[in-house]
Amino acid sequence: MSPAQPDGTRWPDNGSLDPGLVEAERGRPLSLYVHVPFCRVRCGYCDFNTYTVGFGPGAQVGDYAPSVLSEASLAARVMAEAGLPDRAAETVFFGGGTPTMLDAAELSEILAGLREHIGVATGAEVTLEANPDTVTRDGLRALADAGFTRVSFGMQSAVAAILATLDRTHTPERVPLVVEWAKDVGLSTSVDLIYGTPGESLEDWEASVRAALSYGTDHISAYALVVEEGTKMGAQVARGELPTPDPDDEAAKYELVDALLGEAGYAWYEISNFARASASDRASGRASTTFEHASRHNLAYWRDWDWWGFGPGAHSHVGRMRWWNVKNPGAYAGRLGAGASPAAAGEILGEEEHELERVMLGLRTSEGVELDGLPGVEPGGEAGAGCEREPSGGRVASLIADGLIDGSAALRGRARLTLRGRLMADYVTRELMGY
Repeated sequence: MSPAQPDGTRWPDNGSLDPGLVEAERGRPLSLYVHVPFCRVRCGYCDFNTYTVGFGPGAQVGDYAPSVLSEASLAARVMAEAGLPDRAAETVFFGGGTPTMLDAAELSEILAGLREHIGVATGAEVTLEANPDTVTRDGLRALADAGFTRVSFGMQSAVAAILATLDRTHTPERVPLVVEWAKDVGLSTSVDLIYGTPGESLEDWEASVRAALSYGTDHISAYALVVEEGTKMGAQVARGELPTPDPDDEAAKYELVDALLGEAGYAWYEISNFARASASDRASGRASTTFEHASRHNLAYWRDWDWWGFGPGAHSHVGRMRWWNVKNPGAYAGRLGAGASPAAAGEILGEEEHELERVMLGLRTSEGVELDGLPGVEPGGEAGAGCEREPSGGRVASLIADGLIDGSAALRGRARLTLRGRLMADYVTRELMGY
């Protein structure tokens, strides 16, 4: 969702997909993402495709739902014409921006329209991102009644000074209140935390993690702050008004959150995501990637499911085809109003590129990836023919010796990152791929 979209080739005006590239025979599950690009205030660190003003009919708070549902109708037609079987979505995720800038009735209208046009599976996970100061108890109840199952609150920090640096509008005291409201109406709960904000001490970060734990949420995400060029914070850092985040400081904070969450009964299932183990999880001994409270939508991305992204700037991925919508909300609504696809451009993933992504994403999860057949780990052999890669000898042993992958898992044929390996996941991926 960053302002700088990737380069790509022009996408067909009708949005059509190549039946030979969508790989319908694989029967991959389908996920849906709905981008809501509106915010009350644009946070200084944010580089997502968000806006604080409207763009006219179909592109502003209050009448956004018809545009999204026009794209849902187009998506259903395009997938059917490409020969894809009917697939009800296993997960739906409303992100932003601030989805709760739309009222509960408009959000419910969008979800109902997705059910009508595409289908939402019985028992599907339906998540809503929310800022703590844009929800009410009654609104959350209405969303639960409409079929939303999960809410993820943008907590970021429990320290008021850090929230101010991030330009967040809520107070620390608001978060436990809205979490309780969500629990009361039967929603699964998650909070997002950010570490590495300029001026944040290790003590500040520990206070935030301990506060999040005290709320008893089902899920906690912890993301390292990335200062992006073109943001307010990026300009502040460039001018020397704020210090540049320190990678060593961020590593120490990640190690701390991993330890504190582990002690409290949470397990990592993806580098930045931790799920609370339920009683049935503990009784069955199941892996953290199948924990009751792990986000199935998060895992859809890491497991290379198909997904369709609705809204300005949203990205979609079906088979080996990937495309992204125009970023401007007015242009998005205008194209749909004219009966055209809102896609701006796209790309076709080559076999090698697709394999690299599969390994890179799978390695981020606690289940890891199978070692057998990876280019960089063929016993004593060379990398694939025609590829300029080094011989594989000793790569796995070196990664184990360096404490980056788990030795016992490797003996069972899987590369699974250690805590240290999670901090160097890109390096491990390159080694396993033989680069």
